[in-house]
Amino acid sequence: MPDEHGAMVPGTPESARALLSRVLLWGGLALLVFLFDQWTKQLIVQSLAEGVPLRVTSFFSLLLVYNTGAAFSFLAGAGGWQREFFIVIAVFASAVIIWMVLKHRAEALFCAGLAFILGGAVGNLYDRVTLGKVIDFLLFHYEGHAFPAFNAADSAITVGAVLLILDSLRTKRPRAANRGSIS
Repeated sequence: MPDEHGAMVPGTPESARALLSRVLLWGGLALLVFLFDQWTKQLIVQSLAEGVPLRVTSFFSLLLVYNTGAAFSFLAGAGGWQREFFIVIAVFASAVIIWMVLKHRAEALFCAGLAFILGGAVGNLYDRVTLGKVIDFLLFHYEGHAFPAFNAADSAITVGAVLLILDSLRTKRPRAANRGSIS
């Protein structure tokens, strides 16, 4: 049953159903991102030889590479300890994201951004745990210069970050708990 501000009262059947539907929505979006990422990676692994580019346009190629580092191959040559380090960071970040989605489940743009980030983070985490490295394959280049290769998970993380930025730029109404208080 909603309170005077339209929010669900905790402990009521309506609030439990609303919570479950939001968790399923945002969890489902993260799952779709994860599954799409893994599907595209498997297509590339089955279709391309490592390090042999497939030119698609004058500025874009598909190129199977394995990244033992993080973004832009950060710490790729660190000797192996970085795998566990990045796994711990990804697990911690995923837990924080899940907590944030539960806490802000009614904020659609914010939660959509978090779901994209979560799906991408789990996609790369899965690679790191199962392979010890991340599969990258999207390569943009121009006149001998190339942007580091990336994957669908990285793209989803970027989309999620953009959604979070857009959400932060929106004018927000004061939260119900802050109404009527003197600051």
